[in-house]
Amino acid sequence: MNPPTPLLEGLHSFKLPIPYPMKTVTVLVSTASPITLIDTGVNHLETQVALEEHLKSLGLTVLDLERVILTHNHPDHSGLSGWIQRQSGAKVLMLDHEVQDSAHYLSSTWFKPHLEHLTAHGLPPELAPTLEGFQKSRAEIDFPETVQTLQAGDTLELVGERFEVLWMPGHSDGHLTLWSANSGLLIAGDVLLERITPHIGLYARGRPDPLGDYLTSLERIVALEPRSTVVGHYGPTIEGGAVRANQIREHHHERLEHLQTLLERPLGGFEVSLELFRRELPASGRRFALTETLAHLEHLRLRGVLRREWVNEGWLYAKV
Repeated sequence: MNPPTPLLEGLHSFKLPIPYPMKTVTVLVSTASPITLIDTGVNHLETQVALEEHLKSLGLTVLDLERVILTHNHPDHSGLSGWIQRQSGAKVLMLDHEVQDSAHYLSSTWFKPHLEHLTAHGLPPELAPTLEGFQKSRAEIDFPETVQTLQAGDTLELVGERFEVLWMPGHSDGHLTLWSANSGLLIAGDVLLERITPHIGLYARGRPDPLGDYLTSLERIVALEPRSTVVGHYGPTIEGGAVRANQIREHHHERLEHLQTLLERPLGGFEVSLELFRRELPASGRRFALTETLAHLEHLRLRGVLRREWVNEGWLYAKV
């Protein structure tokens, strides 16, 4: 187990194991009162044990935690928040947009429209998600009974530093980041990643243009010019942040241009995704590839570059 990485005096980051390709997720702990954990890892025993070991190395236990801040509601970032709240009575804080989305995202009503959404865009039945799989993934989130809402522009104190709550949607509808203008530190969650680009997907009942949202979030990071950025996976930090934000922004613009070359005839989203993501992928990876492709297609459609037509019980995209 690697020791915690000091970021500011009293503010440390460490990595917890997760059962996903990234292998670990970065979480932070502020040892000054109120003792605060930022993100939690997934609801697995291995992750819980690792969290307890890292806290112990800082002279803390789960019982000492007074506050938990969640950057977003995905299992690897929020999964242990309910368990922590029951153990310690800690307040759990999340951006208001994400609190509203979580009620739907975690409910059984999410599965049917999600399946219909994927099917309407051409996902073959053999790759479709199952209710059993949906229930298993939801078990990876032990969501807290009570959540305190944050709003963009709120300020929080961590180890004597004033951090501003920023709303940076794209990877999730209500993703928050924490920004200290004084230290130049940005706690970015999954808005910015070092080795890979964050997943930006179009989902049923989600925001209509997640890629547009995300490109705006990247522009904000460029404007902030952070001196150091804590990223949700790998890292745990990258120097600056603006350079990486520009790299990811350029990647998406290149993909948007490439996508348009594929639409010499009307195509469904799944067909397009096979061309954009040509490598071998498991069924879950193919679904992620489809939702990310749809985020790009809808971004172009909403800007008048593409049109969409309902044909034979499915959506087809074509150039205007």
